Amino acid sequence: MSSPTAIPPRPGTPEAKQQQQQQQQQRKKQQSPPAPQFKKRGAHQSGERPGGANPWVIGGVVAVIVLIAGIVAIVSSTGAKDDDGDFAQNRPAEITGSALPSFGDDDSADPALGLTAPTIVGANFEGIEVAIGRGAPTLVVFLAHWCPHCQAEVPQLVSWNSASEVPAGVRVVGVSTAVDERRDNYPPSDWLAREGFPWPVVADTEVGDVAAAFGLSSYPFFVLLDADGTVAWRGSGELPMNELTATITESLAA
Repeated sequence: MSSPTAIPPRPGTPEAKQQQQQQQQQRKKQQSPPAPQFKKRGAHQSGERPGGANPWVIGGVVAVIVLIAGIVAIVSSTGAKDDDGDFAQNRPAEITGSALPSFGDDDSADPALGLTAPTIVGANFEGIEVAIGRGAPTLVVFLAHWCPHCQAEVPQLVSWNSASEVPAGVRVVGVSTAVDERRDNYPPSDWLAREGFPWPVVADTEVGDVAAAFGLSSYPFFVLLDADGTVAWRGSGELPMNELTATITESLAA
């Protein structure tokens, strides 16, 4: 059964006018072109960065990060900084007293034995004061970062300390001298830190004033002072730790 057909309104009536307006609106809609459909364009279509990121800003941030990393790497690898509390491989030193005669490598008696060693007021790599003087027996160890004998001796000294074999009451002080950035194992501050050198270290002057004041002639170089600052023993070269212990004990007992 078909649907009933509606009876059209009589022309001129309000119903006819309303129907006519509805038909006109319907024809306009049918004649209008469909609204375009847009896809979300990707970065490959429009050249945009996700999130609206500005490539110049990104590049600037990366450049700053690289610059900072480079500065940190340079500082950490060289250890060379200014005197404002940071690292420096050489420091000034105040030396009071007469310099000791140069140490000889022969078997003759050491002319420095029994002499009063000069007192030293210097500083470590960070600029913290380190003194060599009186008050306690002191073993002064002079080291050069490029010296292979020093490089072999330092681990032995570290083990000597770790094993508690250092004679009781003896203070040990290192002196980093003869610094040369053109030679191997530079800078000495990094070298001694890697080795775990456990004692205070005086950073010698650029011309080696502290080493000259103690009569250094070769590396490594040892100077033993009694509590009054008198030279009790000097030696150089690689020394076995048991020999060093015995020498210190005997020299201070003499």
